Amino acid sequence: MKILFIYKSYYPESRGGVEEVIRVLMAGLIEMGHQCTLLVTTSTKKAYTRKENEAVIHYCPANANFASCPVSLDFVRKFKALSREHDIINFHFPWPWADVTSLLVGLYKPYIITYQSDIVRQKNLNKIYKPLMHLFFRRATAIIATSEKYRQSSKVLNLYLDKTYVISLGLQDGAKFEDCLQEHTFWKAKVGENFFLFLGVLRYYKGLSYLLEAVKNTSLPIVIAGSGPEEEKLKKLAEQHNLHNVTFLGSVSEKDKTALFSLCKAVVVPASERSEAYCLTLVEGLRAGKALISTELGTGTSFVNDAGVTGLVVAARDSDALLSAMLDLDKDATKCEAFSKAARQRFLDYFQSSDMILAYEELFKKKIRAYYA
Repeated sequence: MKILFIYKSYYPESRGGVEEVIRVLMAGLIEMGHQCTLLVTTSTKKAYTRKENEAVIHYCPANANFASCPVSLDFVRKFKALSREHDIINFHFPWPWADVTSLLVGLYKPYIITYQSDIVRQKNLNKIYKPLMHLFFRRATAIIATSEKYRQSSKVLNLYLDKTYVISLGLQDGAKFEDCLQEHTFWKAKVGENFFLFLGVLRYYKGLSYLLEAVKNTSLPIVIAGSGPEEEKLKKLAEQHNLHNVTFLGSVSEKDKTALFSLCKAVVVPASERSEAYCLTLVEGLRAGKALISTELGTGTSFVNDAGVTGLVVAARDSDALLSAMLDLDKDATKCEAFSKAARQRFLDYFQSSDMILAYEELFKKKIRAYYA
């Protein structure tokens, strides 16, 4: 199969859960003998192409950016040509410009939408965009929801249940501890151990302001690894409240991540909005065998973190509940250890990348056969 993946951004310019899922998918499908191409935008002024593990990645310069939606005229031209050369197309939603482009060029190939999240923040713009979005969804060959919880709770997906499949997002098993001994020694000296770790892109829906509010007037050690649009705002908030127990690390490497996961007591994801549809950081926490603390959003986060088994799930936007959960794990080592053991087993049972890749391959093949029959 020749598979064309579509998303608004990718490494090295952008790091996030969707980018990592696409990377894992392409690598796995290429290993199975398929050809993978990715079309994304770039903040640079010139288009360029590079290869990553035999996947071809085309970067199209964005002419503008409206409400986190890059718009690229070069993307339209490139998409028209590439769509003709591939057997099937996999859009990772939301990115409205991709939907519009598919309608502009007259797409006559089977395409599957991976529904990563509802559009939450841009409510007014969404009223204008909604008719185009639904046209895009009606024409789709299939839609993939990342969890049954999200499929059931999304108003958009509820309109297309007849062609929506659930495929959980998975990750490859992580780097071995012995491969990051140098990083482990470095971070242990810098931030210690048995801290609560948040790791990810610092976006508004991650709810980190609630985490900072929760640990005021406490000595609970918090480590925040990652960068993003909320970084300076969060640092100022921590400074205003004299939160000497909170450490911001900025972006870290994969080996650094492995070391930090091994050193922490638990992983905390205080997400505040449905934009946090799944959260690969929670999956990484399972993979590392760490207790989890997350918030109830009615999304896939509560599928990843099995409440009372792999960790604690608390109400969203509730700093008191968040603090109570952290204090619980901080004081009860036996409970924390039980969650950690169950976390690793849950990763092995539900979140390995091989299962995700096989499910995508099977769905791609099925829809290609049906389309060209």
